[in-house]
Amino acid sequence: GKKVLDMGLVPTPVNYFTNYQDWNGITPSASVMITGSHNPSEYNGFKITINKAPFFGEDIYALGRECEAMDFPLKVARDVTKIDALTRYVDFLVSEFQHLKGMPSRIVYDCGNGVAGVVTERIFGALELNTKGLFVDPDGTFPNHHPDPSDEHNLEDIKKLLATDGDIAFAYDGDADRIAVLTHKNNIKGDMMALLYAMKMDKPTVVGEVKCSQVMYDELERRGAKAIMYKTGHSNLKVKMQEVNADLACEVSGHVFFKNRYFGYDDAIYATLRMLELIHDGIDLDAELAKLPQVFSTEEIKVHTTESEKFKIINRVKELLQTPPNSFPKIKNIIDVDGVRINFEHGWGLVRASNTTPVLVTRFESTSQEEAKLYEKAINDLILEAKNSL
Repeated sequence: GKKVLDMGLVPTPVNYFTNYQDWNGITPSASVMITGSHNPSEYNGFKITINKAPFFGEDIYALGRECEAMDFPLKVARDVTKIDALTRYVDFLVSEFQHLKGMPSRIVYDCGNGVAGVVTERIFGALELNTKGLFVDPDGTFPNHHPDPSDEHNLEDIKKLLATDGDIAFAYDGDADRIAVLTHKNNIKGDMMALLYAMKMDKPTVVGEVKCSQVMYDELERRGAKAIMYKTGHSNLKVKMQEVNADLACEVSGHVFFKNRYFGYDDAIYATLRMLELIHDGIDLDAELAKLPQVFSTEEIKVHTTESEKFKIINRVKELLQTPPNSFPKIKNIIDVDGVRINFEHGWGLVRASNTTPVLVTRFESTSQEEAKLYEKAINDLILEAKNSL
């Protein structure tokens, strides 16, 4: 008895967008995106939205158990209406960013044979932008490189194009909800993107994840913004944004969520246009980043374990930190909203259990490279002790 709207091949943000639109008297109460996101081509899954909120975590497992318990034949859906969500989305963004029309910056981008390509050329063309795209045609075998812009290896092609033909570069993940932004000097991570975006907002509330740089949190507070640290995971951040009525949220990996002038979900195409807007308004991205305190940060470092052990190790690390070894760096405080983020005198270290794979994720940051390595060794030793004592 449910009415179904079929939007065809679209980016995940277009799926989210449909939840905020009226379709001949129908406003969707839920949506399902079939996608493996940035995972290898043999993976697939569902991103589910109910009443404009993410459906995830234990709710997903409960739904799976309920489906497995069903013992009746599924009926073929009859009431399916095809809608052109893509055109409405394109028209909306083109209308919102008319002021960018014809801007002279040379823009290069890499769709990685993901689904971003079904909208980029239409939007960039309508705005008469000077663009060159790589691997624009969707191809689920990903013949050129994996569509995960958080991995530096996947940015080699776009870096070459940027060096010869571009002023600014963008790269997208498989379903276009995650973005990489590159200049000639910087690969701008999600936390630094948030700092740049927040420059054009009046004292915003910004939610970041536990992997975000302390520079982001400190600089936002210094500017009069409210910065909130929360769990990693795009669904977690969307829930927290709603709870605190945030204007912006980010993950280091390139999920950026705009409630300011938008709907509050992660959209790499929208994030592209907001970054171009900063450039259009005369902001020198590299110059702004150069003003920030210099810190030394590692990338995410993954420690392989098992699904059954990963949370046990985290809990054991928490126990060991109650009486840390004498050789352990001096602890200022501990944040345990997602794993353990230990703040030290001149930096921090993080260990948390991955939401999706049997690994522990660590990251380290300090004002000196030597101390960052010291924090890394101390926490790795603690992880090893925790693992051996299970």
